[in-house]
Amino acid sequence: MTQRTATDIDVDAARYVAQMDRDDWSDEQEEGLQDWLALDPRHPGALLRAQAAWMSLDPPRPTESIPLDAPKRSGWLSRRSVFAGGGAVLAASFMGALMLGGGTSYATSVGEIRRVPLADGSIAAINTASEISVTLEDAARRVSVEEGEVWFQVAKDKQRPFVVAAGRARIRAVGTAFSVRRRVGGAEVLVTEGTVEVWADGAEGHRVRISAGSRGFIADNAAIKQESAEPSAIDRTLAWRSGKVDLSGDRLDSAVAEFNRYNERKLVVANPAIAGERLDGVFRTDDPEGFAQAVHITLGVPIDVSDSAHIRIGALGR
Repeated sequence: MTQRTATDIDVDAARYVAQMDRDDWSDEQEEGLQDWLALDPRHPGALLRAQAAWMSLDPPRPTESIPLDAPKRSGWLSRRSVFAGGGAVLAASFMGALMLGGGTSYATSVGEIRRVPLADGSIAAINTASEISVTLEDAARRVSVEEGEVWFQVAKDKQRPFVVAAGRARIRAVGTAFSVRRRVGGAEVLVTEGTVEVWADGAEGHRVRISAGSRGFIADNAAIKQESAEPSAIDRTLAWRSGKVDLSGDRLDSAVAEFNRYNERKLVVANPAIAGERLDGVFRTDDPEGFAQAVHITLGVPIDVSDSAHIRIGALGR
């Protein structure tokens, strides 16, 4: 019998899970599934991964908490428990995930935060206005961050390293969790779990390991800078995963720039004299007017919300 690749098995498992959600699942199909499970020792694990991916497909609204750090379930999952509360939206999303076996792309619009379960059991949380392409091969798992920001929770698979490209930056992990954000001049990496290895394309001889609780910047000129960070600081930076902007002594102009990533209606600091004022608080990414109102109360400056395209904070001459 020809040895099948892990990708082929993942695609087969995904197909079985999609078929199981139909009302006409028959005894013959159940028997076929059991035969398939017994055919290869890798099949049961692949089916469990596909079931877990299906369960996590219901995408949260930007203001909802995304349970990406929830503990993984163990044991066998019945069809009833897997598909309770399913629906056409989930089915459509899952069929999109099936295409990952041959490579596909995902993109988010401004303000959209999307969680994508990959066929290997990994999860990608894609931030606003971002785009990634994913290719799962027999020898490697490759992701390209074309623009924006993504947080990955990587399933362990020593036989298939997980490598992310972001411009010249390269990030390699086996089983860990980290974010990658494209920035001007390079890419920023924040590690929340485990360790990653980073380098620049064309400068493979200079590799740096970054562990949980640290951040690094891989510049387009191949320079690599890393620094430790307080866990709370990393949590604040990644608050977007639950649809939040978490400020702790941030400058007003920096906070405005962050909000503007998520909204078509832009905040504007109309008075440069207040741009450096420091702010604290947790706000919804999709509520720039609520943020402006908080600034109005905190700093005692006027705001103008009469323009449907802009919200002006402060007034020139004040």
